[in-house]
Amino acid sequence: MHRTIDIEALCAEKGLRITEQRKTIARIISEAEDHPDVETLHERASAVDPKISIATVYRTVRLFEEAGILERHEFGDGRSRYEAVTDDHHDHLIDVETGQVIEFHDEELENLKKKVAERLGFRLVDHRMELYGVALDRSR
Repeated sequence: MHRTIDIEALCAEKGLRITEQRKTIARIISEAEDHPDVETLHERASAVDPKISIATVYRTVRLFEEAGILERHEFGDGRSRYEAVTDDHHDHLIDVETGQVIEFHDEELENLKKKVAERLGFRLVDHRMELYGVALDRSR
């Protein structure tokens, strides 16, 4: 379900000043097929530009998050992990043994969430769902 998001373009839309180091970090995030944490982003960014410090990555991630460009997730492993904010809604299934994060969308589940909210007297305006599991072939 990976989709490439142009973080650089989003920065320009939001009026953020984009330095070369921010541009590198934005490109790394845009190309990520996983949900990297800051340490992983730093590792990938410093492979491109060894002058990028972990502090710069932390500041940039915080700036992108505050601007609504990045979304932070806590998947129960004690690390904040990030992905670009998109218009297409999806949920996450986390493999508790490997830490792998699988994105999915299920229309039946989306309808059920709306029905539950309505049954409780609410109109659903937003939600986040994370499922945690163990692969069936490893759980025996």
